[in-house]
Amino acid sequence: MDLTPKPSPLALIERLTREDAPPFALLRRRTPGRDADTVELLSGSVRTVERLADIPTVHGGEAGALALVPFRQIRERGFGVRDDGTPLSVLLPDERHELPLAAALEALPAHRVRVERGAFDVDDDAYEEIVRRVVEDEIGTGEGANFVIRRTFQGEIPGFSRADALALFARLLRGEQGAYWTFVVHTGDRVLVGASPEVHVRMTGGIGGREAGDGPRAGGTVVMNPISGTYRYPAQGPDVEGLLGFLADRKESEELSMVVDEELKMMCTVGDEGGVVVGPRLKEMAHLAHTEYELRGRSTLDVREVLRETMFAATVTGSPVQNACRVIERHEHGGRGYYAGALALIGHDAGGAQTLDSPILIRTADIDPADGSLRVPVGATLVRASDPASEVAETHAKAAGVLTALGVREAPVRRETEAGGEPRPRLADDPRVQAALEGRRAGLAPFWLRMRTEPGPHPDAGEFAGESAGGEVLVVDGEDTFTSMLAHLLRSTGYGVTVRRFDEAGLRADVAAHEGPVVLGPGPGDPRDEAEPKMRFLRALAADLVRERRHPLLGVCLGHELLAAELGLDLVRKDLPYQGAQERIDLFGQPATVGFYNSYTARCDAETAAELALHGVELSRDTVSGDIHALRGPGFAGVQFHPESVLTLDGVKATAGLLADVRTWRLPGGSGGGLPEPVRAPRG
Repeated sequence: MDLTPKPSPLALIERLTREDAPPFALLRRRTPGRDADTVELLSGSVRTVERLADIPTVHGGEAGALALVPFRQIRERGFGVRDDGTPLSVLLPDERHELPLAAALEALPAHRVRVERGAFDVDDDAYEEIVRRVVEDEIGTGEGANFVIRRTFQGEIPGFSRADALALFARLLRGEQGAYWTFVVHTGDRVLVGASPEVHVRMTGGIGGREAGDGPRAGGTVVMNPISGTYRYPAQGPDVEGLLGFLADRKESEELSMVVDEELKMMCTVGDEGGVVVGPRLKEMAHLAHTEYELRGRSTLDVREVLRETMFAATVTGSPVQNACRVIERHEHGGRGYYAGALALIGHDAGGAQTLDSPILIRTADIDPADGSLRVPVGATLVRASDPASEVAETHAKAAGVLTALGVREAPVRRETEAGGEPRPRLADDPRVQAALEGRRAGLAPFWLRMRTEPGPHPDAGEFAGESAGGEVLVVDGEDTFTSMLAHLLRSTGYGVTVRRFDEAGLRADVAAHEGPVVLGPGPGDPRDEAEPKMRFLRALAADLVRERRHPLLGVCLGHELLAAELGLDLVRKDLPYQGAQERIDLFGQPATVGFYNSYTARCDAETAAELALHGVELSRDTVSGDIHALRGPGFAGVQFHPESVLTLDGVKATAGLLADVRTWRLPGGSGGGLPEPVRAPRG
């Protein structure tokens, strides 16, 4: 028995204030299964590594390594990023303690930190103009559904010391509520102090452990936590009526649904044993409240692979993520540093299985201890319905927690009890709020609301499951990993699926040699731009598929537009982008609730639709605007909406039915025996 007395919290904290103390981290984690009234102290050495795969996974407890993952690390996914040199640093603790929260607060310094020359690098008017440009020039031209653009509060902390870092941590512990992690990390060269509300990714029971002596675990549980939509508390404090107005705002609802779709793409990549959407829920913090979902899946991947494939959440980048990186470069000044990156605590559980607990690095002060220079980056999620002034206000609200801890803003007056002395109830406990959140859930596809890992076609495929069982589908990805969700959905109807990116070597020849159906998938960009290399390639591929008539063909979103262009239909830019819009449409005579992510559309008038019908091509179109929601003909079909989206309520059956159509289609009158020549709609 070790009878060595443990150092007191006061002694441990005082040791950290010494300038010769080793690097350290203090973490308050609200991880399920942990005591949230505990603060972990890790201290040890810091190592810089190049890749996530180089992070050590040390046996011997959950605190094996704490990685500081900068935004530039997203280059490991092959995405373009401004390289600002921010290091991938790893704290390797050789000492770990758990301190009761109350004792830690009593021991931490309580002085007020002084910030000088503080201001945002992009002022309010300039940020409003950025919002306008992104909505018009990026979302409006099909570059994506939403984008997060950063602005940074900058200042200086004169004479910054380790005690200042600890005092800021203490002020966040006292002043912020609802944070997933509240933390301070001091590497010697960098200090991060923050209160992040959002899980980046969490994994438990990963590879390496054993279950009941039967060998390695088959897979671990992966959790992601998309948070979006912001209710800014008014000066007098939050109230249920104001919150209900926020929950009824379609812009806020669509914003959350879009990031759920984007993170489901990641979950379908790493969660190779199934997944489910849980929620929505309300996250209440000191200055604002957010709506959130939780995504859960099962994975057989190493935790570092899970970390790499989930860089970085749509809530801090945009969607699709790869194109969001390009938009960020066009509209932000300088690199992001650690903003929108992640902390990642990697270790092992008692059974030896890998664990990962990782918050997103937002609501965080980034301080250079050498000169006290300070950065607090924040960003707003910009969508098609964004109001520039409102997005400016959102960035102020998101910065408020950290700026209050820094003394730049006054702390809000919070009423913790009702007039009679009873504790003030949480907003989320009000039955009206619960009903509003449940209403949000009712608007999502049931397919994604329940985990299903049983083999065989999904029941939602209905009568069409038998049509598809045993076939092999080749999905072409146009730079939008919605294709990972498409693959999951297609497999659930009985198909085998291979996904190939449009720019993979030899793709055109491989498509020609493929024996089964081909799905031309979604992607950002202007489908009319034949000079752009991606569009030029995809249009040529679509032409091959229609001309050669060897493959049953389904186009989704961009793929649908390219198919329509081959039929001679006009492609036009929509007056109002449908990025992240859930609409009720007529789908070949049946009502359907579907999710759109498009800034362009194929369009025709009634005369052209009638002419196409004579050639065996049926259109689902808006009779007022002429927008073509879907089309089907001899051996091909296309849908402008995303059947795999959480916004499409019956996407499984719609997809299975369309693929059954294109495999068995015959011309009107019962004629068959091959496909006709490519149809060309009349011009003018």
